[in-house]
Amino acid sequence: MILYKLFLKQCIRSKEVWISLLLITLLGIVGIIIGSKHLKRQQNAITEVNTYQEQHFDRQISLHNEDLGLLLYYVKFAYINTLNPLAGLSIGQADVNPTVKRITIKTFEAQKYDTDLVNPMNLQSGNLDLSFVIIYLFPLLVIVLTFNVVSEETEAGTWRLVAIQARSKLRFIISKLLIRLVLLYIILIILFFIAKLVLNLSLDSNFFWMLGLSMFYTLFWFTLTFFIISFKKSSGFNALLLLSVWLVLIVLLPAGINAYVSSKYPVPEALSTAIAQRDGYHVKWDTDKLATIEKFYKHYPQFKKYGYPTDGFNWLWYYAMQQMGDDDSKKQQEALNDKIKLREQTSRQIATVIPNMHLQLVFNQLAGTSMNQQMEYLEATDAFHEKLRLFFYPKIFEGQHADTIDWNQFKPEYYETEHNLKPIWSIMPIVMASIGMLLISIPMIRRL
Repeated sequence: MILYKLFLKQCIRSKEVWISLLLITLLGIVGIIIGSKHLKRQQNAITEVNTYQEQHFDRQISLHNEDLGLLLYYVKFAYINTLNPLAGLSIGQADVNPTVKRITIKTFEAQKYDTDLVNPMNLQSGNLDLSFVIIYLFPLLVIVLTFNVVSEETEAGTWRLVAIQARSKLRFIISKLLIRLVLLYIILIILFFIAKLVLNLSLDSNFFWMLGLSMFYTLFWFTLTFFIISFKKSSGFNALLLLSVWLVLIVLLPAGINAYVSSKYPVPEALSTAIAQRDGYHVKWDTDKLATIEKFYKHYPQFKKYGYPTDGFNWLWYYAMQQMGDDDSKKQQEALNDKIKLREQTSRQIATVIPNMHLQLVFNQLAGTSMNQQMEYLEATDAFHEKLRLFFYPKIFEGQHADTIDWNQFKPEYYETEHNLKPIWSIMPIVMASIGMLLISIPMIRRL
């Protein structure tokens, strides 16, 4: 206990340590504030759409009450991806993909990837959320605090004295590292406590899961430092090597893996889907109406009773054209979805051996902001869109008026995101990497 108190006094007497701890705390608070602003924007969008939808219906019904087909050309229905407050800690894909989708019953593929207008420069620079601070900046603080825990003794000429007087050289080094680890854990707990207050987070399993993963990730970088200092090189060598490892793990490997995954699973289907959808709808203006309606009845045989009206413009033929836009692009859309899912799956497999990538993916999954969760939301939106079509098609084809429908039943609907994460899987890669480096380092430290 005396040894720990001595090391603590030595550590906190350093101005560099205090400046580093203060800086990382301030950056963490900035990240939390940025996350809070992101959540506020999303919450405002949800609140506005709840207020707006009823007014929107009333206005459109007053204009097009006698023509339901024309009314539904304009009317939009809201489908909301339930906001997870943890998204304020790990924004992930949520800065690109909107929380609220407002769709008509027209062709869905033309609306599927509509997003909010976002400054592309902001997207390129990314978000300084708390996950960024933990994954990118905490390792730098670990390096600053630990790169010279042994080399400073050697360079000061006191290592031989330490080696003689200390009961265990291994215990001496671990004690110095442990003091610094505890300081960082205190900073982490403070930041998560501030996040809980600012973002109004629930103290549920996901919150503590994210905190625990952050602690294990910090421990991983301490074991990495422990491994590097076991070579008993100079302070300059340790700092340079640790910064090089940080650069490779944090910057080069993710960029290289992203390039690899993008080249292995290119998505030309993104363009071909858009073209097929547009052609599937637009060329039907010059196609025989009978052929278009016949294809529509193959998709929806239950509507065949409405016959084949081919004289002039009619809503059955028009919405049959809209349906063909989706049907004709179905193969390309399925191929695109498969490619996106393969990209995500491959990234997850590779990330199991790269702790920082693994942690980012798990954070996004817990916060409901991962790519696969966005794809699941789009699939649910597709089902919501189909439900609207099946409800309104018969009423349009029968020429009903808008006032025959109870519009109060159409409230904004919500989608609940699931993370489907296994605790063992989420924590195992980081723990295994830490244990592996400890097993290699301990015998080397004992030989110092």
